[in-house]
Amino acid sequence: MAVEESKKIQWSGELVSIQPRTRVWRYLLDNRTHYHLGFTLFFLSEEGNSFSVAISEKQQMKYEFSIGDVIQGSAWTKLYPEREFADYYRAGALKILKKSEKVMDTQCPWTGSVPEMAVYEERGARMLSKSLWKGTCFRCYYATMSNVEIQWDFDRDIKKYRFESFCYGPKSCKYYKPGPARSVPYKDRGPALDIGWLDDLCTQSRDWEE
Repeated sequence: MAVEESKKIQWSGELVSIQPRTRVWRYLLDNRTHYHLGFTLFFLSEEGNSFSVAISEKQQMKYEFSIGDVIQGSAWTKLYPEREFADYYRAGALKILKKSEKVMDTQCPWTGSVPEMAVYEERGARMLSKSLWKGTCFRCYYATMSNVEIQWDFDRDIKKYRFESFCYGPKSCKYYKPGPARSVPYKDRGPALDIGWLDDLCTQSRDWEE
């Protein structure tokens, strides 16, 4: 696995999306476990460059960041690019330079006050079309691009890594589409296809409107 040198940087930009930062462990179709780590903040810099910063739940609850805020801080570049989707992590020295005056949506795509991690854990996630994640759903706090760890060989504990988009939003959301089935490879056998029944297991505690 490629390891890069981690460097501390200073950053600033306008917040364009807040999403849960999650890690998913996959093993064939026997297991898809979601871990909830904090939040990923997506920014647009003054120069027009896009970047993302990983923060903790505690930091989000303290500052109550919202879309449109202009924020600055410090962070570190990532050591393992293939394992971490956010561009920067270990954020600190956070400061809101300008508070947003935008009116946030209370319907899909949701852009208001983000829920606590416990809410995401309780709701469970469904696979989300990557094109929707990039487009209509990008601003929604129920959308996420997860760091995925695939258990490729149990005996030698070999893992493979990729990123996948998921949704924690209501099952009735008019924009929702799961996208194509997802291949889950394992050593010396053909890939298993996650066609959606794991979504049903992960979200079985809520009804159609939840």
